[in-house]
Amino acid sequence: MTQAAHYAPDLAPPPTLEVRGGRKNFGAVHALRGVDLVARAGEVTALVGDNGAGKSTMIKCIAGIFPFDAGEVFFEGRPTHISSPGDANALGVEVVYQDLALCDNLDIVHNMFLGRELKKGFRLDESAMETRAAEVLASLSVRTVRSIRQHVASLSGGQRQTVAIARAVLWNSKLVILDEPTAALGVAQTEQVLQLVRRLADAGLAVVLVSHNMNEVLEVADSVNVLYLGQTAAQVRAQDTSRSEIIELITSGSAALGAPPVASASTINDAPNGSTPA
Repeated sequence: MTQAAHYAPDLAPPPTLEVRGGRKNFGAVHALRGVDLVARAGEVTALVGDNGAGKSTMIKCIAGIFPFDAGEVFFEGRPTHISSPGDANALGVEVVYQDLALCDNLDIVHNMFLGRELKKGFRLDESAMETRAAEVLASLSVRTVRSIRQHVASLSGGQRQTVAIARAVLWNSKLVILDEPTAALGVAQTEQVLQLVRRLADAGLAVVLVSHNMNEVLEVADSVNVLYLGQTAAQVRAQDTSRSEIIELITSGSAALGAPPVASASTINDAPNGSTPA
């Protein structure tokens, strides 16, 4: 389990999210057997691993769908317990799942405010929602949408993903989790979404990106957290590792023979400014 970190005033602020020794069982199945994760504001943290490694369970525990059975969770340096999606939302955690959960028969504005509509008296405040939706899309430099009043059914896959991400950051989010956001996209649309992911981090959000594509991971991520059979194999700075080293961690749970030492989540956490210690 990760050692407790002590943050001095002159050091970098604590991570937006830190999970230490997270465990989750489903009966006799040990889905998570000790996971550590550090996600910092202004950074993209890639969460990678083979099928069955525990990625989906991990993000659902962070989102409050499943509570961790054991372990510690810290949000902005404070211990917390996320027992429901409402708890996660209250902290500023938003998740964009693969299915996006968009309604084709509604326009972009109504999709962005779905379930959280603004009202003026007994009526929907259409003007306020439209203004706020336009502001969020503009802040993310989204220029591929013709009109924020067009129905989602008319959008491309990349545009749909953009709307889902914009909806996630509409509510003063601090941590955004993206589950395979480019899985069903073409080359051009993938590049648009990756640029948007990078802009989220550049805007000061902590971003956790779940992906199987190592090229995309190394293109956009600042750090990479590797899960292996329900445990954290390592969390490394992207600039200090390689595609082959990450694949070795994914497939065997350990770095390739002769490769440079790989930092664990705890060593990244304890290093000033999130850098990898020498």
